Amino acid sequence: MTYAKINRTLTMFSLAPVVLALAACSVGPDYVRPQMDEAPAVFKEGQNWKPAQPSELTADGKWWEMFGDAQLNALVGQVDISNQNLALAEANFRSAMALVQTSRAAYSPTLDATASATRSRSGSSSSNSSSSNNAGVRNSYSFALNASWEADVWGRVRRDVEASQASAQASAADLAATRLSAQAQLAQNYLQLRVLDAQQKLLEETVEAYQRSYQLTKNQYAVGMVAKSDVIQAQSQLNSAQASALDNGVSRAQIEHAIALLVGKTPSTFTLPKAPLEATAPPIPQGLPSMLLERRPDVAAAERRVAAANAKIGVAKAAYFPSLTLSASGGYQSSSFADWFSLPGRVWSLGPQLAQSIFDGGLRRAATDQAIASYDGTVAEYKQAVLTAFQEVEDNLAALRILEQEAAVQNEALLAARQAVLLVTNQYKAGTVSYVNVITAQATALSAERTALDILNRRMAASVLLAKALGGGWSDTSLNDLQPVARK
Repeated sequence: MTYAKINRTLTMFSLAPVVLALAACSVGPDYVRPQMDEAPAVFKEGQNWKPAQPSELTADGKWWEMFGDAQLNALVGQVDISNQNLALAEANFRSAMALVQTSRAAYSPTLDATASATRSRSGSSSSNSSSSNNAGVRNSYSFALNASWEADVWGRVRRDVEASQASAQASAADLAATRLSAQAQLAQNYLQLRVLDAQQKLLEETVEAYQRSYQLTKNQYAVGMVAKSDVIQAQSQLNSAQASALDNGVSRAQIEHAIALLVGKTPSTFTLPKAPLEATAPPIPQGLPSMLLERRPDVAAAERRVAAANAKIGVAKAAYFPSLTLSASGGYQSSSFADWFSLPGRVWSLGPQLAQSIFDGGLRRAATDQAIASYDGTVAEYKQAVLTAFQEVEDNLAALRILEQEAAVQNEALLAARQAVLLVTNQYKAGTVSYVNVITAQATALSAERTALDILNRRMAASVLLAKALGGGWSDTSLNDLQPVARK
């Protein structure tokens, strides 16, 4: 290599520190988490609520264990294994992580190899002699290694990696949100199924009681103590109770099918035997409103999308600046196959390339405006997600507080209705009241029983939904594991 070539090479490599220094800067705004205009200090509906200790939410985020139902615990454990919506979210997360690696690949130089063998002929003005047939024919054999690296002078690659990393974190939060949603839906369906089992037991006991009343009226009619109308009314009441018991089976079957879908099984192969309701409405750790920003996976996903959109503004703005590419190639070229890799056939090239778009018809301006608009949209979505989270917590705190009071009042009404049935039935046996009074008392008691079960079902559902609204046992600290190793 001549002295001049050596000097040019040293000059090029002397520019490397300058290039690396420029690469330390990044155009575009640095990310700052959007601030809510009015973030409440406390939950309005939780001011008079008696909060549980955080430990009562159970360890390891297994919030469903607070209901104390072994069958529920076993079913929720199958969600991670067989739920197809969860499998889809997990696949989307793996895809997002692969995109992070794709973006990070731009930090590294590219190296490729080419080899070719060509035979060509140029035109000739000679006569048609045989010696002229080979005139202008040329063979060419070449082999080369080509390397290139685009210096991230303006931080375009860095912002692109930042965007893809934030998107992957959003996908991870989406996965957690999908898991939490499936777990909550399963818990809600399971508890409703057990309430339906309790209701079925109530209806079956009611049918038995109405059968006894029907038999009583028939006996009274046989001895001439009551009219035929009493028998007909008793039979009608019995048949209505039997129809209600059958109709309850429709709701139970549909809920059972929904549970089968959540655990990834076909309804024909999945059965849950009838069982009494063992779970009770548990106390829920209330927490502070600020915790929602850390414990709600959907809120975390929305915030990470804001970060990704912010980084894409930098990617768009980097297009305004020139790109610097360092490239080098070396290899062999010869007209003879035998001398292909000989020293005289060696060729090489080395040099930088600076490229800048002069006119693009407003393309870069439009791309930047689009990136800024997209960022503004994700900020609005994030704030809406936070407001929705506050609403869901307030809704279910209010529901639990009011339903607890309603349950206490309804229990008193239920006890009174049961006593009324006993009193009116005895009066009817004594012949002091008509059978209409018995029917009215029994209908009131049945309605009170079903209302009490309905309140219980709503309290269970509100407990599940509040646990979900508070983020279950999830925490956004798990997203830190997805951070790539910082480049020096």
